[in-house]
Amino acid sequence: MATPSRMSGILLTGHGGPERLVWSDDIPLPQPGEGEVLVQVLAAGLNATDINTRKGWYARADAPEAGGWAGAIRFPRIQGSDLCGRVVRHGPGVSAPPLGARVICPTNQAEPTAENPLAFRAIGSEYDGAFAEFCVVPARHLHDVSASVLSDIEIGAMPCAYGTAYNLLTRVGLRSGERILVTGASGGVGFAAVQLAVLKGAIVTAQCAPSKASPLRDAGSRILDRGATPPAKAFDVVIDVVGGAGWNDRLTALKPGGRYATSGAIAGPIVEGDLRTVYLNDLTLFGCTHQPREVFAGLVTIINTAAVRPLVAKVYPLREIARAQEEFEAKHQAGKIVLIPGERNDNG
Repeated sequence: MATPSRMSGILLTGHGGPERLVWSDDIPLPQPGEGEVLVQVLAAGLNATDINTRKGWYARADAPEAGGWAGAIRFPRIQGSDLCGRVVRHGPGVSAPPLGARVICPTNQAEPTAENPLAFRAIGSEYDGAFAEFCVVPARHLHDVSASVLSDIEIGAMPCAYGTAYNLLTRVGLRSGERILVTGASGGVGFAAVQLAVLKGAIVTAQCAPSKASPLRDAGSRILDRGATPPAKAFDVVIDVVGGAGWNDRLTALKPGGRYATSGAIAGPIVEGDLRTVYLNDLTLFGCTHQPREVFAGLVTIINTAAVRPLVAKVYPLREIARAQEEFEAKHQAGKIVLIPGERNDNG
């Protein structure tokens, strides 16, 4: 396809509030370099990581400027950690995915070094992402999802949340018949973890507000009220994206030999627990950010076979990103919010 010399998109001009998100119709079209691909953005899911990065939430107290996934961000930055797009141009040395292919990529893209075999770059944080009409992505991180019957909007809701959830379940080695508790289950990662755990044949309990429980029941899970204390020694696995004050209760909910995995802390990252709960019960704790390529490839197979279908709550034009993020943080309903570069709005 013919491509313009300029494009529209959202520029993050610095850490802070929504006023840091600036719409521009005059962004130079990025050019794919060696090993890279120019992708036309079809849909981009909205995630907590986009908001956390905008706020500088990942920074430590001793390094307040290091507010991105992997440290300091170069501004202006085009965010967007979820990408469903179409290949429109190859850079030098690239022949796949083919022109016209519908593609996705993981949010956290493995770039191992001798010093750090778990090193990665995050799209929309360490380099420009999907909150624009086009973006450039290393070809080695793209996966072809042209075969899927899922819509662009549905696929745009999946890479970050479902990639994170699939990685969590892979790290804990979830097996059919095991009992698993998923916290924050009405959110993107939580809902994805519920669906994927059911797909694996696990017995799933979803912890969420009662007002958001219906789609989780429909997905095949039991429900535990968000404010309830989980029963002690009842679960083989806990997937926790909440953290906060109830953290030790989730450890206590594990059976001896149980496994706990986390990839977020929406109720607060500073937690208090009892190490005796960990060592006297032989618990294993997993922190999950690095995603091996083969793990994300497993999710791609699930997407291409449409083995699960994401729950999309609302669709906003990209220009309305501040309104969409406000809706996201209000957490009024279950499901994902998706942004599209055009003017479509599916919110009634």
